[in-house]
Formats: sequence, C-alpha cells, structure tokens
Amino acid sequence: MQEPLTERVGLDAAARRRYARHLLLPEVGVAGQERLMAARVLIVGAGGLGAVTATYLAAAGVGVIGIVDDDLVDESNLQRQVIHDTASVGMPKVASAAARLAAINPLVQVETHQVRLTADNAMDLFSGYDIVVDGADNFATRYVVADACALLGRPHVWGSILRFDGQVSVWAPPVGPCYRCVFPAPPAPGSVASCSEAGVLGSLCASVGSVQSTEAIKLITGIGRPLIGRLMVHDALAGTWGEIAVRANPACRLCGPNAQITAPQDPEEVCRVPGTPPDVPAGGGERHTAESLAQALAEDDSLVLVDVREPGEWASGVIPGALLHSVGRMEELAVPTTARVVLYCAAGGRSAAGAARLRAAGFTDVSDLEGGITAWPGPLDVPRS
Repeated sequence: MQEPLTERVGLDAAARRRYARHLLLPEVGVAGQERLMAARVLIVGAGGLGAVTATYLAAAGVGVIGIVDDDLVDESNLQRQVIHDTASVGMPKVASAAARLAAINPLVQVETHQVRLTADNAMDLFSGYDIVVDGADNFATRYVVADACALLGRPHVWGSILRFDGQVSVWAPPVGPCYRCVFPAPPAPGSVASCSEAGVLGSLCASVGSVQSTEAIKLITGIGRPLIGRLMVHDALAGTWGEIAVRANPACRLCGPNAQITAPQDPEEVCRVPGTPPDVPAGGGERHTAESLAQALAEDDSLVLVDVREPGEWASGVIPGALLHSVGRMEELAVPTTARVVLYCAAGGRSAAGAARLRAAGFTDVSDLEGGITAWPGPLDVPRS
C-alpha cells in the first residue's frame, strides 16, 4: 500500500449522501473520501482518455480537477470523447469538459487551462497539482509531461491507445521508473501512425481511461498496489490484459544519478527528424496545399504521387493516380531518384518523415501534402484488392 498523497478534509451531509458507496468500502471509507476531496489532479488532454478520467475522477469527488487542452471540439471527436456532445462542436474542449463535470458533480472545482502544453509552461502548470494524468495524443507532449513530472516529483499516470491496443502505467521515480527509463526517446517522426491516421476503437478509451482514473484514486487514498514498475497492456480484439515488469534505468537521462535533462525538452526538439536544422520543418522543403497539389497534378503528367499509409488505410480511398507504398519501405520506392515525387498520408506526419527519408536516399525533388488526405477536397478512388 502506498502512502496517501493528500491530507483530509471533512465530509458534510451532502458529501456523505453522494459518496455513500465509497464510504461502504473499508479500503476507502471516510478517510479515503476525505483525501479524494482534498486532492488536486491535472489531466493533460480533454480527448478520448481525458474524457473518461475526468468524468470518473469528478464523480469520485476529487476536489480540484485541472484540464489542459488548447483544441476545439470537432465532430470526429464524438465517437470516443464522451465528455463532449453534439452541441459542444466548435467549443473549446476545456469549456465543454468543465460544463459536463459541473453537471456531474457540483462539489468539484474545475480549473481550465486553454493552452498548448509546452516545455515553457509545463513546470508552472504541474506545480499546482498533486498528480498528473497523461491523456496526450502525441509523442512530443508525452515527453514534456514525463520531463516535468519527474523533475517536480509528481506521480505520472500514463495511458496510450491506438487502433485496438492500449497501455497504462504509473511513472513515479525514485519509487519506480520514469517514462524515459522505458522509452528513452520518441520514435522517428512519421514511423508510428497517430489515432487521426490509423484510427482508434472508441470504447478502448473507456477501458484504458478507467484504469487511469483507478490508478489516480489509489495514489490519492493510499490503497492497493499502483502500477508502479508495471506496464499494463490491453488487446481489445483478443480481449486480453497483460503485464510487463519495467525497471528504472541507471543511465536514464531524466531520473538517473547522472541525469542530463534539467528542464522539459521542447516538443519540436523531441520530435524533429534527426539532422534537420531547427528552422526547417520535419521533412524539409516544400509542403503542398491541397490546391497546389491539384494544380501540380494537372500541369505535370510525370509527377509521381505516393500514398504512404498502411494497406488497411487504403481501403477507405486514395487520391486518384497514387502509387501505394508504405512509409516503412520508403527507400524501396521504385522510381528514378530524379523523378518529381509527392507523398501523402492521413494527416501529414508520416509523409513529412517519408520525404526526409527519400531525400537522404538521394531523391532530388520530393515534397508532401500538408494535412494529408483529410485535406484533399476531390473524389477518392477505392483500390482493388
């Protein structure tokens, strides 16, 4: 059992009625509920994971819930981000989430931070909270969260989802490893698809987010065995849950005895293509808009258009005339190195990385489509199987 992270506050009659089922649990009881009511938890991201964790932590009576997100609610979010509804489309996610949490539990205080989390503001934001729950959807932000949590000594409840797979752990050095002990550096930009590119099962957010909320509650109340030093993995298609033991890395640059990271690293530095100068976008060179690509295709019959998504993504449609070639095999592209090549993916991340790899392989005229196929306004072809 962990030591509880907070002091206790008193329960009045309204709180006793609301939290009656918690009070019946010997492991929680009055003391645990009072600690929940005194706790301050920051949730990074009001998306699929943040929607679930915020909802359950508010229902559980966590006294102060902070939410960091600079995005607006989009219709495509509603398939999994259950804290938002149709009427919320176009609203700031933090405002939509705050309204929903207030309706669920008016005894909880919600603090909204409508900003993009960066290396510059993470330390200030995190210092006002006891625990940070990470629901970020990109590697750059995850590493900023990891850095700030470790440097401030805040427990870091982490979750990750993609397609049908989820992972959860609690990073809490020196009791256990930090995120960088297990994942020292992010994967090469574009080598791993995001949820916006590869998709995600909506209900997977509930499976993983509910585990994150449970872990936060365990840390606050001091009950049970938190996922410190353990990485939980979930395969929704197979219906399985597994566990991997993870250990602190003595050579960790963030929490090791000879740590070199003394401040959160800037997201652009974390995820830049190695060797790319700071003032050049990942991938380098020109990026087409949908309009400029349409014009280039109309004017140049020799232009080679390449769809670098995975085979499972092609079934939803491709831009007419495109070759199908996964980004993982970029250097095997069977066209002359002098050809004019334009790459595209789902949202622009993998194509930028693929363009950089082609240039490194000697291709002389490579660009990609900013925003990916989601930015393409024209008709799509369905490839034949």
